[in-house]
Amino acid sequence: MRSKWAILWLLVVLAVGAHQVWFWFSARLDTDVLALLPEDEQAPEVGAATRKLADGASRELVLLVGAKDWEAAQRAADVAREELSRDPSLLKPSALDASSLDVALELYRPYRDRLLTPAQRAWLTRATAEELGGTALMKLYQPAGPRLTDWEADPLGLWPDWWAARAAESTARPRDGRLWLSGEGREWVLLAFHSQVSAFALGADGRITGVVERARAAVTAAVPGSRMVVAGVPLYAEAAASQASNEMSTIGIGSMAAVLLLVWLTFRSVRPILLVGVSLVIGCAVAISVTALVFDRVHLLTLVFGSSLVGVAEDYGFHYFAARQGKPPSERGALMRGLLPGMVMALLTSVVAYLALGIAPFPGLRQMALFSATGLVGAFLTVACWFPHLDTGALPVTPFAQRFATSLARWPRFTSTRAWWTGTAVLALFILGGLWRLKTRDDVRQLQGAPAHLIADQRELGRLLGLPSPAQFFLVRGQDAEQVLEREAKLKERLDVFVADRMLPGYRAVSDWLPSAEQQRADARLSARAEAQAVAAVAEATGEAPTRARFADGVLTPEQLLASPASAAIRQQWLGAMGDQHFSIVMLRGLDAPSLLPHLAEAARGLEGVRWVDKTQEISGLLERYRELMGGLIVLGYVAVLLLLVTRFRRQAWRAWLPTVVGTLFTLAVFGWVGEPLQLFSVLGLMLLLGMGVDYGIFMLEHPGEGSAWLAVALAGVSTLLSFGLLGLSATPALRSFGLTMLLGEVAIWLLTPCCRLPAGKDVS
Repeated sequence: MRSKWAILWLLVVLAVGAHQVWFWFSARLDTDVLALLPEDEQAPEVGAATRKLADGASRELVLLVGAKDWEAAQRAADVAREELSRDPSLLKPSALDASSLDVALELYRPYRDRLLTPAQRAWLTRATAEELGGTALMKLYQPAGPRLTDWEADPLGLWPDWWAARAAESTARPRDGRLWLSGEGREWVLLAFHSQVSAFALGADGRITGVVERARAAVTAAVPGSRMVVAGVPLYAEAAASQASNEMSTIGIGSMAAVLLLVWLTFRSVRPILLVGVSLVIGCAVAISVTALVFDRVHLLTLVFGSSLVGVAEDYGFHYFAARQGKPPSERGALMRGLLPGMVMALLTSVVAYLALGIAPFPGLRQMALFSATGLVGAFLTVACWFPHLDTGALPVTPFAQRFATSLARWPRFTSTRAWWTGTAVLALFILGGLWRLKTRDDVRQLQGAPAHLIADQRELGRLLGLPSPAQFFLVRGQDAEQVLEREAKLKERLDVFVADRMLPGYRAVSDWLPSAEQQRADARLSARAEAQAVAAVAEATGEAPTRARFADGVLTPEQLLASPASAAIRQQWLGAMGDQHFSIVMLRGLDAPSLLPHLAEAARGLEGVRWVDKTQEISGLLERYRELMGGLIVLGYVAVLLLLVTRFRRQAWRAWLPTVVGTLFTLAVFGWVGEPLQLFSVLGLMLLLGMGVDYGIFMLEHPGEGSAWLAVALAGVSTLLSFGLLGLSATPALRSFGLTMLLGEVAIWLLTPCCRLPAGKDVS
């Protein structure tokens, strides 16, 4: 029977191996940070809007190249463009320059008469025939110069003002065929490049980052005193890939090397090292394959988190070889049968704890949960099915193992004495004081671990260009495109109050570039009447008979605008049809005052079809809710685990349960005393402590008084400390908090477990 299970598991492992070849050659890794975030529970369209904004920027690099004077800035920009364009398969210049204005002019020219600003609309409504005629005469006789159109097509000179209002959405202006702005003591040239590779398919080689840094160095060398500021999703994606790769090497390889060193010191044999290594490799391979099959793609952060699996999955191999020492090979089958009940119970508690991660609606957490749970199952099945067949040689007790196993007799044991109760009281006061000081923090920015220089460049570029925020916006809904544009117009009336009061620099809406059909028709009638009066006044004053140009009969439609390159600025804000509704996004520029956010939320109140979205606040609220939910689940989990332990260990179950409870409270108390806030990822660490910490007590109760059980617990505890403790080195704040939680909790549980062991000569009955 054991041979059948071994063969069956071999077939599964071979299938996993074939899948691994396909997985690594098909680049099924994901670096998109949005994939880690929960979907909006009440409004899926909010998630779609966020995704649309992210997709629109996922391949774009925006650069500002600046110098003390305009000539130097142009030279520096030419150097930067040349360096960044060397590899057309990597980066391609975007059509973001003064020439792009010609494309937009051609699109809008037939509809010029129905493109009015609110100020123009108000003026045309109240202006007299004399005022209109005077303005038209002034425009007719003004000095010749560059014009957007001839006088007959725009006798009142309305169109330049409309374009000036559109240009106000950015501080960049055309100059010498480039886009220029001045700020912070420099003249800047605006450049844009499009990545030919998806930002979320980038590897850890940092190709775009390398090109950008070479361009930065070339600019500085060619034009001393010049500066290049660059931002874009591809740079963040490459930084995330590089960081994840480094951390996987530090955490995964480092912890595996530490585990194998422990195995060597304990057993002084290559066979345990190889077999434990095989169980770890197979466990990780199974985890990757199952996760890829369920989620299609595996996130890099999942691999970083999963690399700590090494610290848990080797427990089963340790337990087997610790019990195997000093016993003849002929007993290995019976030995495994005796170990299986305790190992299965330990596996169940760990898997349940890992799968609890999947309750929260975070795709990233669900991946981590499935990855870790299946990885443990894979490692366990490798030990249970293969070790009795592959472990054929002798395994004598080494001096190191002997000394460690006998140290259990010298380890203090909890007894009802004054000294123990005094120590317990001191510990209780420490825990209560720490819990009293414990604070919470639920901030989505804890998911970020971007390099500081990228964040600094992003902020500077956003400040200079006045870019809109992708985290706070208004989502406008309507039965059709026309209703969406009409509702945008009503929202803009309220936002104009904030702009007039200088509380908000501005906003960007689709209806700025595409008024509703009804508004276009009304503006066309208004401009036709006013311009007819103006042309008549000019004819009377000059004795000539000028005529007003003819314009398109219909209206400019969303389909026409979106099909033109002129829509590049607002294309990502038009969501179009989703289900039976249409949606658009109104974005806000220069939003850097948190105190303004509640007022903006109030601006949407009472406007049908308009919703204020503060994605940062929404996700932070989700983090808070699920932290509270997971906290409640931990309490229920402790109760459930205690009941499970009671079914096997009866009145002695508290000995396996209490160390984990105290270790959890001790960790929270330390956080309180040192000022480390409690967050969702800390709570997730506490959940895993429940599953893994109880394992040590189970091993000690299953084999009371046996030095091999203590040896297995000691090895498992130290290796877990190494792997999870290394997570505290992660540059990702969430993983670092998780690692610190596991480090403190594991130390406390490991030290307390032998103190709660059974008295000598007593069993669990």
